[in-house]
Amino acid sequence: MKRSFSILLACVFIFSTLATADEGMWLYNAPPKDKIKTKYGFELTQEWLDHVRLSSVRFNNGGSGSFVSADGLTFTNHHVGAGCVQQLSTAGHDYIKTGFYAKTQAEEAKCPNLELNQLVGIEDVTDKVNAGVKPGMSAAESGQAQRAAMSQVEKDCATATGLRCDVVIFYSGQVYNLYKYKKYTDVRLVFAPEFDIAFFGGDPDNFTYPRFDLDITFFRVYENGKPAHLDNYLQWSRTGVKDGDLIFVSGHPGNTGRLLTMAQLEFLRDLQYPANLKLYQRRIALLQDFSKQSEENARIAKEDIFGLQNSQKAITGYQSGLLDKAIMDSKAADEAKLRAAFTADPKNSGAADPWDEIAQAMKLQRSIYPNLVYLERMRGFGGHLAMTARSLVRAAAERPKPNQERMREFRDSNLPSYEQMLFSTEPIYKSLDTVLLTDSLSEMQDALGRDNPEVQKVLQGKTPAEAAKDLITNSKLDDVAVRKQLYEGGQAAIDASTDPLIVAMRALDPAARAARKQFEDEVDSVARHDGTIVAKARFAQSGFAQSPDATFTLRLSYGAVTGYQENGESIPFATNIGGAYEHAAEHNSQWPYNLPESWMKSKANLDLKTPLNFVSTADIIGGNSGSPTVNRKGEVVGIIFDGNIQSLPGMFAFSDVQARAISVDSRGIQEALRKIYGATALADELLGTKAAKAEGAKAGK
Repeated sequence: MKRSFSILLACVFIFSTLATADEGMWLYNAPPKDKIKTKYGFELTQEWLDHVRLSSVRFNNGGSGSFVSADGLTFTNHHVGAGCVQQLSTAGHDYIKTGFYAKTQAEEAKCPNLELNQLVGIEDVTDKVNAGVKPGMSAAESGQAQRAAMSQVEKDCATATGLRCDVVIFYSGQVYNLYKYKKYTDVRLVFAPEFDIAFFGGDPDNFTYPRFDLDITFFRVYENGKPAHLDNYLQWSRTGVKDGDLIFVSGHPGNTGRLLTMAQLEFLRDLQYPANLKLYQRRIALLQDFSKQSEENARIAKEDIFGLQNSQKAITGYQSGLLDKAIMDSKAADEAKLRAAFTADPKNSGAADPWDEIAQAMKLQRSIYPNLVYLERMRGFGGHLAMTARSLVRAAAERPKPNQERMREFRDSNLPSYEQMLFSTEPIYKSLDTVLLTDSLSEMQDALGRDNPEVQKVLQGKTPAEAAKDLITNSKLDDVAVRKQLYEGGQAAIDASTDPLIVAMRALDPAARAARKQFEDEVDSVARHDGTIVAKARFAQSGFAQSPDATFTLRLSYGAVTGYQENGESIPFATNIGGAYEHAAEHNSQWPYNLPESWMKSKANLDLKTPLNFVSTADIIGGNSGSPTVNRKGEVVGIIFDGNIQSLPGMFAFSDVQARAISVDSRGIQEALRKIYGATALADELLGTKAAKAEGAKAGK
């Protein structure tokens, strides 16, 4: 029998003390209040939770952020906001290199395709999603019924509220929540520092500590052409943190695999992660070679290289957890214990073993993996324009269908966001697209074989380089007007199109759809169906002592500000601005340890003891980038921008012995804004002194 979510939440509180250390990326409707009160003597009130939740935002490009003034000022990392910064740049104005500061609101520049989401409501819809699942249904039929129900729930919600509505799956399908978001699509750039200080230390220092980075960017959200008025935003701390302080992190961790079965973990370890690492290595080398050809090439490829290097290092860290014998032995023992309890329960007599069924699904996924990743997931078609062509071909086929029967990305509730991305005015560089498509076609040809019918449909007897050049050069999909014409023209326009990328995607779509359907019906649906049974078994044995795996939805983590021991050395909890100059000098100020000119000119004016970065035991993962770090009062004391290398195995198993989350300190941000960048108005707005001055002026009149 399905447990209600209210019972499940009660058990979260009962069993939360079983979780180790400060582990957990907790749901806002299921925070571990008792555990925090017992360990830290702090009581989370509903008022505190609601305020921090409503002050937090999700960036649709994969990061987190927060509102930090009543006038829509929004705060995130430089590497989260860099996409907009680069899109606003031109060959003559490289804001990634020089930084950007709008001294007035009139100078704030609108981002082409950013969408920010504020979580305004959560509703348990488990019963609604499962209503269409009938006894005797296969896993595939159950999965189809659940996907249809999710799309209908989202449509009904969006129609009734005007909000963005997403059904989120927790505990492998044991729980379904409806998340209701207010969307902000008019997002304007206010401030970004130079890349050289935002990513000081470059790839060598990425996922390391001590760090000396100013990885921040400020935006402003607008409504009806004016700065949005916000009732909920985070106050800025003037005092920052000290050693031992309790802090909270409110953000959107992307995904974790702590509740996966051994078969699922082994699939990641043995196939998916090695394949990803091989891809990243190949693409990084390709783009570095492309960048060497000209200064403009280097500019347009810089963000792609950074993203790939970051992913490469992250996946290497995640993989280290799966290669750690102690971690895997512990997980195997936990699974064996859970399976034994499941088998011993008389209610499960004669039932299929869910772990075995998931293992069979993983075995199938290994066999279909090449077609799935190269055709359906577009690994064989690198670049912006090929993905755009796929989107247009799919949209023409999906939009006429009933909402419940469409692919999930084309459901009614998601179409506005999908269309915003499709019709974005962000610049498209055909030179870069050609290089990426050439390499991905070549890789696909090697993986699937020269005689593969889908490969032949794309190459048409040409080499990958010849095919890519023809496809990109002769495509007109870089023109927004052309994309809109094809989208609005529907299937007739797609069928009549002679754009070579549209022609190629039309030809490949049947095989790509077949791979997707097989995955959804025979892998994903099985993993969800049997994963729910495993989740129930875990619940029956010990309760949900763990928060659900991350899903790029808002979570609350907590921990203490504290250093750690490494190789017999005490690593302090904080670094300071002076340390950045020392770190640069240690490396002769050579890239990537060269501080920007603005920092070199301002050194004499700075308080070099001002804290710049600090670490805590908060439980984070990719997607938390840009999350506000707040104190007991809910004030901003920092912003998450990284974890150390020891934190990466936390994808699968949390530890706070050495694993740390890294934040930029609120005091270092104020010092830099005022004394390096002359951004006094922005610094005042963060402290609320701008508003106070305005009120004082009014009173004086």
